[in-house]
Amino acid sequence: MKPDTVLVLDFGGQYCHLIARRIRENKVYSEIVSSEISPAEIKRWQKKLDVKGLILSGGPQSVFEPTALKINPEILDFNLPVLGLCYGHQIIALTVGGTVKPSEKKEFGVAYATIDKPVGVLKGLENQEKVWMSHSDTVFDLPKQHEILAHTDNCPIAAFRLGNHPIYGLQWHPEVVHTEHGNKMLKNFLFDVCGCQPNWTMDDFLEKSADEILSAVGDEKVIVALSGGIDSSTATAIAARAIGKNLTAVFVDHGFMREDEPKFVKDTFENFDMHFVAVNAQQRFLQRLQNITDPEKKRTIIGEEFVRVFEEEARKVNANYLLQGTIYPDRIESGFRKFSDKIKSHHNVAGLPTKIEFKSVVEPLKDLYKDEVREVAKKLGLPKAIVTRQPFPGPGLAVRVTGAITEAKLSILRKADKIVTEEIEKVGLAGELWQYFAVLSNTKSTGIKGDSRAYGHMIALRIVESREAMTASFAKIPYDILEKISSRIVNEIPAVTRVVYDITHKPPATIEWE
Repeated sequence: MKPDTVLVLDFGGQYCHLIARRIRENKVYSEIVSSEISPAEIKRWQKKLDVKGLILSGGPQSVFEPTALKINPEILDFNLPVLGLCYGHQIIALTVGGTVKPSEKKEFGVAYATIDKPVGVLKGLENQEKVWMSHSDTVFDLPKQHEILAHTDNCPIAAFRLGNHPIYGLQWHPEVVHTEHGNKMLKNFLFDVCGCQPNWTMDDFLEKSADEILSAVGDEKVIVALSGGIDSSTATAIAARAIGKNLTAVFVDHGFMREDEPKFVKDTFENFDMHFVAVNAQQRFLQRLQNITDPEKKRTIIGEEFVRVFEEEARKVNANYLLQGTIYPDRIESGFRKFSDKIKSHHNVAGLPTKIEFKSVVEPLKDLYKDEVREVAKKLGLPKAIVTRQPFPGPGLAVRVTGAITEAKLSILRKADKIVTEEIEKVGLAGELWQYFAVLSNTKSTGIKGDSRAYGHMIALRIVESREAMTASFAKIPYDILEKISSRIVNEIPAVTRVVYDITHKPPATIEWE
């Protein structure tokens, strides 16, 4: 049976895949397609999927830029429900003859929308709704036959419906958790407007991803980059199902792991039914990064060195493919799509060298978010210690030491990070948090230790709540816990004189400092 499906038209926005993910959360299948899709291409999709509607994503461009993406206007007459979000909202308005102009007051972050007509996508909502805005252009007018459904103080047409057609526009982002009833809006579109049935599950993804791996590599041997984190472990388990003994898992200890982490990885995966190789490459990575301070250069060097180690191991077993656990936030922040901005290069995406010995890189999790990966991991029966691990960047502590990296700095950071982990987990907060870790700042600070002046390092604590890492909020940790962490760090690590707490959300910050 073909699953009910909604196609997401990609205008390069940071949240494009988040829209697709929210749809799948509601057990409706989604596929991301070009913003320039034609009615003929939609018909081709309908041959393999039961396409019930279209969602137009946001995007980083202004609709007034010369290269601004547009839609094929015929898709509005294709007899499918359409929902435009942010940039998509503006493009629909322009296409039907509405007026879009730069806003006098831009809206970024939380706003409050007044719901003028709670119909269609807005059915069942309150008179005022908390929503997440991120726009500098605004729809100011529509042809008379179209309805205005909502407004804000700065946006006269924050939501609309095109006449009696099931075509809607929302200036805000319902896919972002900061829109209080965003999921209700999406459910209204999926089930009431489009008439979808919730008939897709992660079991479908597992079957599809295993088939795609087998199709990509055939009978050839494969190296999988195994860090011991949830992403690479899940990718390894899926690959093992698909290709069995043709898989070799390679763990590279680059010297930037957390306290006792290499031992944990080895102890965990040496017992798995697969070929496991651990490579100690600490000195070669540290030498390559000597005196490197720019975070983008760090990531690029680490990405290249990873691949060189994998190539060396691949030659030993005659492997022609590299498989890795790249997930969607890695790719979106690396600016992999046309019209997407690069926020930072991830070592396994934009950090990869242009020339590699492998025939190709296989990424079975590339369209999933972290919590979806955890769901897959549970279905695969991976150990709880893996499933519940907090995210850890591939470059490890190298991007949590700001400035140049030295063994002394790494030692300080390991000790501080271990203290953060111990205190957070001791009070049972780990399950409520997305990440909790220490950062070694490049700033030094004057302090007093033993009645004497001390001049030492500053540690920053980064503790955040999130669902999928595309947005995050700093956690409001009780002061007594922060005080315990701070006291332990400055007392147990002589080289540290100051501890600060990062109270910045994402956006505007990223979760990691580098």
